[in-house]
Amino acid sequence: MKISINKAHYPVTVLGPGKRIGIWLQGCSIGCKGCVSQDTWKRDAGRDMTVAKLITWCKQSTQKDFAGITISGGEPFDQTAALSALLDALHAWRKTEQLDFDILCYSGYPLATLQKMHQKILDKLDALIPEPYIDAQPPTRLWRGSANQTLQLFTPRAQQKYAALVDAIPDDSNKRMQTMLDGNKLWYVGIPGRGDMSALEDICKSRGVELSDVSWRS
Repeated sequence: MKISINKAHYPVTVLGPGKRIGIWLQGCSIGCKGCVSQDTWKRDAGRDMTVAKLITWCKQSTQKDFAGITISGGEPFDQTAALSALLDALHAWRKTEQLDFDILCYSGYPLATLQKMHQKILDKLDALIPEPYIDAQPPTRLWRGSANQTLQLFTPRAQQKYAALVDAIPDDSNKRMQTMLDGNKLWYVGIPGRGDMSALEDICKSRGVELSDVSWRS
């Protein structure tokens, strides 16, 4: 089974508790206004890879030293067969190696839609952050881009890891963004506050660095 991947990174520390594997799927049919990851919208067959190869990368990158996996995008539920296959492979890895990592997934679809259309996939997740990103609603809770987005806990594992953080507020005590350099590309992981990316551009420009082809502007 092939899955279209925008990028995968380890460790991610701003999209869920602890050190995590971050997996961003390529392709999104929703296209929320103000999305900071517009580079993940277009479907690109050149980014396809097998689920088996992705799992191998996860194993080699972490050496079992991680707390969870966060799947985002793009829109994971636009690749339902591939997402289901990935989750099956992650469950098999967790069982075979007797690991206790949790699986958190983001989706821009409403929770009610996902429950109606994809309950079998939800049953394979520990936690879910659903609902479309609404640019007019500021981020008021940790790991969420707008106030309408919720954190759904599906398993005892998720209850243990996330229960105390469901209503946590993003502030200076919990880091919200990571910065990575990949060749000539600078990329960010996390949930920026309103105006953060424009402010970043201004700071870079004041120091003689021009940012081009940014993901938060079409």
